[in-house]
Amino acid sequence: MTGWYVERTPDRSARAVIGVTLLALLLVAAVPVALLAGVVMMMLGHVVGGLALFGGSVLAAAITVALAGMSGVRHLRKLVSGRDFRVVQLDGLYADVAEPDGSGHANVVQLDRSQYTEVR
Repeated sequence: MTGWYVERTPDRSARAVIGVTLLALLLVAAVPVALLAGVVMMMLGHVVGGLALFGGSVLAAAITVALAGMSGVRHLRKLVSGRDFRVVQLDGLYADVAEPDGSGHANVVQLDRSQYTEVR
């Protein structure tokens, strides 16, 4: 049972990806608040400050979303290319399983393996 917990504990890079993703979500959620604050600032006469606040929040959110996406893809590639990632090939695994004889429908054409090919 302890092996399961050891395998499921995220390593340092996984924690970094989770942290950057949470930061990106937080900054994306803060964009509407920054818009509201920018509109209030513009109504009070600080037009440039309001636009800078909104533009800065959108820029920060976009940068963190891009960073989270890039680090997540890199982490995923590292996981997939690792030797512990178990992939089961199903090419010949179910070759001996027969198809059912009757389907209960009148206009069904039964094909044997020589009449169709696998498209990859």
